Amino acid sequence: MQRWPVLLFLAWVCLLFFAGIGLFMSGFLLTRIELASSSSCSDPLLPPPWQRQSLPPGSCWAPRRFSKAVLVIIDALRFEFARFNPAKASPLPYENKLSFLHHLATSQPRHARLYRFRADPPTATMQRIKGLTTGSLPTFIDVGSNFATYAIQEDNLLAQLVQNGRRVVFMGDDTWEGLFPEKFFRSYFFPSFNVKDLHTVDDGILQHLYPTVDSGEWDMLIAHFLGVDHCGHKHGPDHPEMAKKLTQMNEMLRSLVDHLGNDTLLLVAGDHGMTETGDHGGESEKEVNAALFVYSRTPLFGTGPPEEPEAIPQVNLVPTVALLLGVPIPYSNIGEVMAELFSGDGDTVSAALQQLSVYHINAKQVDRFLQSYSLVAQDLPAEQLQRLQELFSGAVEEHAQLLDQVQGATLVPPELQSRLGSLISRFQLYLREARAVCTQSWARFNSLRMVGGCTLIAASCLLCYMAAELAASSDSFYHSCLLYPLLWGLVVAVVLGLAHVLTQEGLDLLLVSSCAAAASQLGFFWHWWGQHRKRAFLVGSQPPLANIGIRQRLRAWLGLAFPMGILLFRCGAMFSDSFVVFEARVAPFLLASLVMLLVGKLHWDGRLTVPEGPKQQVLGFSSYRREMWYLLCLVAMLLVCVRLSGFFHQCREEIPQCRPSLFLSPLASLRNTRAKNLFYLLCVALLAGLVYAVRSWLRHYGNLNSSDPLVLFVRWGFPLVVLCIACYWAVVSSADDSLGKLQELVQVAVVAFPWAVYGLASMGLLLLLCNPMTVFAKDTRELAGSIVTPYLGVPSSEVDFLHVIPQIYKRMQESQKSRLERGSCKATIAAYGLGSVYSAALVIALTLLAFLLMLLHSERLSLAFLLLFLEAFVLLHIHTHARGLAGDAEPFSVPWYAVISWLLAASQFFYSTGHQPIFPAIHWNAAFVGFHLDHSTNLLPAVLVGANTFASHILFAGSWLPSAPALALCV
Repeated sequence: MQRWPVLLFLAWVCLLFFAGIGLFMSGFLLTRIELASSSSCSDPLLPPPWQRQSLPPGSCWAPRRFSKAVLVIIDALRFEFARFNPAKASPLPYENKLSFLHHLATSQPRHARLYRFRADPPTATMQRIKGLTTGSLPTFIDVGSNFATYAIQEDNLLAQLVQNGRRVVFMGDDTWEGLFPEKFFRSYFFPSFNVKDLHTVDDGILQHLYPTVDSGEWDMLIAHFLGVDHCGHKHGPDHPEMAKKLTQMNEMLRSLVDHLGNDTLLLVAGDHGMTETGDHGGESEKEVNAALFVYSRTPLFGTGPPEEPEAIPQVNLVPTVALLLGVPIPYSNIGEVMAELFSGDGDTVSAALQQLSVYHINAKQVDRFLQSYSLVAQDLPAEQLQRLQELFSGAVEEHAQLLDQVQGATLVPPELQSRLGSLISRFQLYLREARAVCTQSWARFNSLRMVGGCTLIAASCLLCYMAAELAASSDSFYHSCLLYPLLWGLVVAVVLGLAHVLTQEGLDLLLVSSCAAAASQLGFFWHWWGQHRKRAFLVGSQPPLANIGIRQRLRAWLGLAFPMGILLFRCGAMFSDSFVVFEARVAPFLLASLVMLLVGKLHWDGRLTVPEGPKQQVLGFSSYRREMWYLLCLVAMLLVCVRLSGFFHQCREEIPQCRPSLFLSPLASLRNTRAKNLFYLLCVALLAGLVYAVRSWLRHYGNLNSSDPLVLFVRWGFPLVVLCIACYWAVVSSADDSLGKLQELVQVAVVAFPWAVYGLASMGLLLLLCNPMTVFAKDTRELAGSIVTPYLGVPSSEVDFLHVIPQIYKRMQESQKSRLERGSCKATIAAYGLGSVYSAALVIALTLLAFLLMLLHSERLSLAFLLLFLEAFVLLHIHTHARGLAGDAEPFSVPWYAVISWLLAASQFFYSTGHQPIFPAIHWNAAFVGFHLDHSTNLLPAVLVGANTFASHILFAGSWLPSAPALALCV
């Protein structure tokens, strides 16, 4: 079997899967069209004038109330963090720490107010910044930009301020630098992505905040603090470090208010909340429930605060701030103005008229956007747009009529006052329904592309199955199966490309590649069907199964029906909401079911009983083979591993009663010193136990007898790697304030120890790549010294492949034949580690990968990795003994039930290493293991986070194909 046709075939199959996944994601990840239009002061959006209304110079659309504004964004400021409850005698670490906000709201009720600030999912920082500045709704496709921010092209609040000559000063999260290039009069950016760094950004802001406020050289100042968010990621909200960080924010706000002038508006906002584990990105109540606090030295509100804080969407901040500062509302805004901030100091009628004026402007702006958007996109339903137009027209007409009646009236009658309140409600209804229509429309999936992607993926799976079954029957299979599919795909791609050129339409590369992939699949199936009919004609029309009985036919199909049935059930379960939510329980259940069905099939086939003889007992346990009891013990061990893996689960927001596993949080989050020390010693002991088990296994099979560099590395390098990981865990698990003057040394150690692990693991993998053989050969006549003869050849035929160990031993004999013939007595060669020639290199590689992956996870998840290796070992032994009992004599043939059980185990430990297929469950801190400052490129953090996320798949995929036949040879 030649190498290049196989590699090309695998590359083609990968492209098929990528095309299917890409087509599915293009229909699943939500997008919307961004309009390039922008608002200006000359836009005809002003409401009808009334006698008490005047537009002073420097104002657009509405009279500005403030000349300056300070926006303080405390990242991940959940509403519970800002609310003060004096009745709590023993508050949690995150409660009652922002006492200054409560003091302002109670002592000056007309100057300050606290709101529930409702964030739209996804609750990632970059998407929330877009919502807070454009007034629109970023969709889930933007989440992929969290690693690489792109400049906002849509009209936004900062662009309007700069366009109208206002000076914007920023300090804090450097995400704003990529979103708003060249928009700031002055800026102080600090690296934001290192979630383990609690102080760099906040301390940098505090260094510049008060001098900048006192200088007066600004019109809007934005300060984006990250310490609370990073503390949540590192420790969780229920931790003393969170109390310290919130107390720091409280003192910052107390000092900031003293520096503000009477013409300045203060806004303190959280961009999103956080879960109980400190994560965010999803749509749970604690993630979308942020806080907003508004304050001014001059009166803001005409009435006192309500008993319960009002909940407002985050997009409402954009039109409110724009009109308060006297600049146009951004063109694509769909937020509703916070009209109570425009009441002023006048009577009730004047306040209502002023609120109606800003509502009128807001409604005209939203109506203009809807009309413009409906012309370039077809995703807004026409009937709903018609209803919105009727609501808008009716409210505008009634507003004009009311103003005509109010003009010149010295005393407004009570019935007009009630009509003013009713008209305000009509404008509110229009704005809220408009936002609901946009939200519903932009959350609509492209079902056709999703179905097409699923079809491509399913056809690719079927293609892989057919290729695996047919490749063994023909050495030229890969040559023949590549030519026709590639020609079909190339022809379709060229035809579609020419069609796009002739029609002068935009070329959708994803759609073209998907059509080419589908065409190549059809070419493969067409060619296979032709070859199948030809073979059937040559062999004869009588199928082989026609000559056997029903029982034999069922036995022939059950070996494939059981695993494929479970695989199809799991794939079909993906179309059920409840199965997706509870997939962490479904995958272990299916794995256990498959193994139990395997044992049942063996019993049904009579493979577990001793062949009947004249002296054999018909009934009783003695009729069963001794190997059966060993197999049942292995199955019991597997079920125990499956059960124990459930202790390392992460929760989804769809299951509010779920509590995440305590093993997911790092040791630094533990406040009990004794518990922290015990867990630390347990983790280090298990890590050392893993190394001891690997070295004992290699020594048992004779793979540690030579003095090769790789063997020496296993002897001394493995313990050194464990020592570096243990030192790193000790440093990161210590409290930030417990090391005192050693902080600088700690910062060096936090970087040095992971890099030592990276370097040692890379060295081990390089040695393994250069010389993977750990076979030791010795002439029995020579008592001093030894001869190590690595085998560097490649099996050139199927016979060599199936008898690789005898071939290696034969070459060793030939290589030392001349030395043996020199002596007077006969001698032989003793070869150590020959039986595990494949397994030894594989076990060494997997151990090194496990070191790297455990380093990227929290300390206590090393228990899950040890369980992973134990379950993998048990599975391999189950498959090996099952094949032995079934009478399968070919060690290099892998049954399908083994492949599917390995796949289910990989999915099981995806969840048992603290992951879920949701944004809040992504372990972002893995990107900074070994890195103290921010990354200069997005590739490396993406690789580290990806390795952390798919650790179980990496280990299982890397170990399965060679390990099954290798273990068969060893056992």
